[in-house]
Amino acid sequence: MMQINYWAILVAALIPLIMGFIWYHPKVFGTVWMKEVGLTEEQMKGQMFGVFIFSIILSALIAFFLQMVTIHQFGAMGMIGGDEMNAKESYAAFMKDYGMAYRSFGHGALHSFMAGVFFVFPMIAINAMFERKSWKYTIINTAYWTITITIMGGIICGWYTADGFYWVTQK
Repeated sequence: MMQINYWAILVAALIPLIMGFIWYHPKVFGTVWMKEVGLTEEQMKGQMFGVFIFSIILSALIAFFLQMVTIHQFGAMGMIGGDEMNAKESYAAFMKDYGMAYRSFGHGALHSFMAGVFFVFPMIAINAMFERKSWKYTIINTAYWTITITIMGGIICGWYTADGFYWVTQK
């Protein structure tokens, strides 16, 4: 059965907050972003505890989904209906040969980056066009999410055991 490293999920779920603190800081893109969405510094002040907690929960959902994007072995598991007891011998042979193939930070980051370009960008751009937002708004938010999920996917794919992290695919 595919093992899920819940520590990797938790750490990955914190990445959007960490990246958000940096990306949307007034000295980076925060001032431009506030102007593009029509917010003032006064409007941004106030109780944010609930927003941060709910953001971590939603980020955990993103992290769980990124497992399916970055870890190919989940696809093999899906081909047998998720129950190894129903698998044919060929599944066991495949997993023996490829069970940990392409499990690295770099591989997970690559697939997550592609999801950012081909999934996140179109969604944000479509919403922005209907909301009559600028391309500046679209690029700021798309770049934030693409970089964020790239890091998240790398963590999830590369940290598959509690005792090790893999930057590159093992030979």
